[in-house]
Amino acid sequence: LKHGPIALLSEKTPVVALLADIPGKEKTLGNVQECRARLAPVIGVVTEGDEAAAAAVTDALTIPKTCAELSPIVTVVALQLFAYHVARLRGCEIDQPRNLAKSVTVE
Repeated sequence: LKHGPIALLSEKTPVVALLADIPGKEKTLGNVQECRARLAPVIGVVTEGDEAAAAAVTDALTIPKTCAELSPIVTVVALQLFAYHVARLRGCEIDQPRNLAKSVTVE
């Protein structure tokens, strides 16, 4: 994390961190610690059984352990479901988002 994004963090700025078994996880854990030091709540996508990653975040979305090739797919599905449920809780129009371009609508 650079100085700009770090400056925006507060207890009202949730951060989503991908902590599945993928390359770069150790660096991401360091970034999570920086976010937590600034009191930002961190929601982590963690692999089942990874107690260290689960302990590093405020809340954990647990995904099943799988091979490295399939891990990104499982992670994306978890993130899509997370975004869907957050949008519903906020009362956002899920099927008719604002500023939807005509080129992506189906007639």
